[in-house]
Amino acid sequence: MSGTVLENVGMNFQLSENQNMIADMIRKFGKEHIYPKMMEWDESQEFPVEVFKKLGDLGLMGVLVPTEYGGSGFSYTEYVTAITELGSICGSIALSMAAHNSLCTGHILQFGNEEQKKKYLPKLATAEWIGAWGLTEAGTGSDAMRMACTAVEDGDHWVINGTKNWITHGISGNVAVVLVRTGELLDSHGITAFIVERTTPGFRGGKKENKLGMRASETAELIFENCRVHKSQILGKVGDGFVQAMKVLDGGRISIAALSLGIAKGALNASIKYAKERQQFGQPIGNFQAIGFKLADMATEFEAAELLTFQAADMKNKHLKMTKESAIAKYFASEVAVRVSTEAVQIFGGYGYTKDFPVEKFYRDSKLCTIGEGTSEIQKLVIAREILK
Repeated sequence: MSGTVLENVGMNFQLSENQNMIADMIRKFGKEHIYPKMMEWDESQEFPVEVFKKLGDLGLMGVLVPTEYGGSGFSYTEYVTAITELGSICGSIALSMAAHNSLCTGHILQFGNEEQKKKYLPKLATAEWIGAWGLTEAGTGSDAMRMACTAVEDGDHWVINGTKNWITHGISGNVAVVLVRTGELLDSHGITAFIVERTTPGFRGGKKENKLGMRASETAELIFENCRVHKSQILGKVGDGFVQAMKVLDGGRISIAALSLGIAKGALNASIKYAKERQQFGQPIGNFQAIGFKLADMATEFEAAELLTFQAADMKNKHLKMTKESAIAKYFASEVAVRVSTEAVQIFGGYGYTKDFPVEKFYRDSKLCTIGEGTSEIQKLVIAREILK
């Protein structure tokens, strides 16, 4: 980080001792456990569960979970640092770590009752269980209130039928928080959140997506066929699900902003190193203004995205409303990840188009950041709505 201090708004962006510790730990972990097999996982679309078990041992699968529930008890500041460092190594691993933390685990942490927290958070925080979170459907991406997956009350149970799509850990997840319609179509109070364990009859994973990037992060369907879930598995109250989801996504946008930062950081660092080493016309290509100016633009945009992301994280830590700020951070950082990784490929030239160098993967992975957890266009709608209030 740049070490900038914004004293007028009470934010200090110098790395704390905890942030430095986390960053160093992840860099060492990456060299030992991620780099050696990263491209194999990418090629085969293997979701390396064992890596996430090891991340759980380090406390990185429960970064925000209080220590009383088996987590690390850190703030969003440390969380952003962790995702960024992981993202600078492998976007897939960082994406899965972020989705597990901020969506499934985060939803239970934020809205679960004490019994639910004690039951699920220790398993999730240690990665004994992998978590999934189901909102999106084939016909309802951003238009969530038209969801077709429904639950009907039947005594002490609710019977769920329908399908969720584009779900991280849709097959491998041990437990999912699922948003389903329990009321009328288009009613924002007609959606309820349920905790559904993988072993529940009538609940299974479906088609696994064959993706452009983030290929080692599993994306698949959740299928419910007369799946009976006890009323004790409801998060909050019946009808609170949509409002809960919007609050969860405020934090989720910070996760994707941090993921975007990581990808941009990895692509930028690789480009700087290459520009110093690659010789053309008798000198390093970094000496040429055409390359130097690219690097200058990449570094400037990265640091701007970094400040926006940590601003949103700081507001989240202080329990301030940050719908606008998280949307701005997610929108800007994700677009920066695409621009920086695109320029990185250009700087590497022909080598950047091969899988022998890391920027090809950063380039493919970056695009999801502008789509997942709300497209760039949706972020603009959120930002516009907030500033016009």
